This record gives sequence, structure tokens and C-alpha cells, in this order.
Amino acid sequence: MEEVILQKIKELEQSHQVKILYACESGSRAWGFPSPDSDFDIRFIYTRHKDTYLSITEQRDVIEPPVDEVLDVSGWDIRKGLQLFLKSNAPLYEWLQSPIVYQEETDFKQTLKGLMEKYFSPRSGCHHYLSMAYNTFTNELEGDVVKVKKYFYVLRPMLACQWILAGKGVPPMEFATLRTLITDEAIQKEIDHLLEVKVNADEQTTIAPVLALHQWIAGTLEQCKQLSAELPAVRNDTTELDVLFRKYIAYDF
Repeated sequence: MEEVILQKIKELEQSHQVKILYACESGSRAWGFPSPDSDFDIRFIYTRHKDTYLSITEQRDVIEPPVDEVLDVSGWDIRKGLQLFLKSNAPLYEWLQSPIVYQEETDFKQTLKGLMEKYFSPRSGCHHYLSMAYNTFTNELEGDVVKVKKYFYVLRPMLACQWILAGKGVPPMEFATLRTLITDEAIQKEIDHLLEVKVNADEQTTIAPVLALHQWIAGTLEQCKQLSAELPAVRNDTTELDVLFRKYIAYDF
């Protein structure tokens, strides 16, 4: 499958006349809990020729090919990526940590990764992850049966929020690291069971709600909500990222 993905990256570079500086896996395969039929969520940052950034004509800042059953591919222009990095965009900070990298040109990824702690906003990160967890818990884990995968779509962002509140900085992308925060052995066993089900079942597999897990999640989310409200905002200027922008658009491709 990697060969198919690399070929797709080349096709996008040629058809859009861009250079993809960094491409990675961003979904359940990178998080560490894919199902047998999970698609491939490929995200990337690209740059155009430097002259296009000096034109009075604005260029579209995203590339979004049609999604199919196997590949979900999309990317951001470097200017958009750096603007979002400045705002401590949580998905971008995850991409930079992905354990599955498809393409990496220059030191772009490593440079930004080295700046994450400096630009990371605990307040912004907490609000992002808490919103994700709350929305999924409220809308997807109600009823007599629930999709197994939705538990992980609550647990991962909720634990990321806890990671931030514990003062650990940028939360890791991988679920296995995040779950080290859980000290309740009974909850760990419930999660082990859900992981076993998920890795052997398709994306639509449902089970009866796990009451103990529901109660623990509800209590943890409420605690995170109260603590995150006390986090201060973080503001950075653009000077350092402007320098990086000029550096990487000068990249000759």
C-alpha cells in the first residue's frame, strides 16, 4: 500500500505543480488502533514555486482530492500550515509526531517539531481535545448499542486533555502513550478488551455500552472542563515563522 500512496503523492506534486515537504498518516493507523478495514488518512504540507507567493493572484491553500474507500488525502500550503502552527493547531502538531511518514523533504518537519513546545498553547489544545471528546461522547455513545471505535474517539482526545492539564506539554499522538495516564487497572482492562475487539472487527462493529467506562469518562470529562477553564492564553509573534516561510519557499524543486 505504501507504493500506492507514494505514487499518489507524486501525482499530486505533478498535477498541482507543488513540492510536498512532509506527508504522514494522521488517523487511527497512526494513533495505534486501526481496524482491518480502516482507510489511510494521509495529510501533507506543500510549497509552490516561490514566484507564486509574489503574485497578486491568490492561490488556493489546500489540496483535497476526492476521497475513496481506501485513501483520504489532503494537504495545506506552507503558509496556511505555518499560520495554524502559530495558533497551536492540534491536528498539525499531531501530524508532526506521526510514527508513519510517507515523505519528508528538507528539515522542515524536524524544525517545526523542535518549535512545538515553544508555540504550544495548553488552553487552545485543551479546548480542542475537550470539544472533540464531549461531542463524540454525547452524540455517538448513547443508545442500546454503540460503535466500538467511538470509544477511542472519546478516550484519545480526553487523555490528550489530561496530558496537557498534567503539565506535560504537547500531548503525544499515539494512544499507547496517552493511556499511561490511567491508573485504574479495571479501566485499563476494559480498554484492553475494546482494543482486542477493534483490531479484529470492521469499522461498523457495535457492542452494548460499557457502563463502568461510561461513568469514568463522564467524571473525567467534567474534571477536565473545570481545570481547562483556568489555563492562560499564549500569544507568539510571527517573526520566527516568517523566516521559516521564506526559507522553505526558496526550496528549488
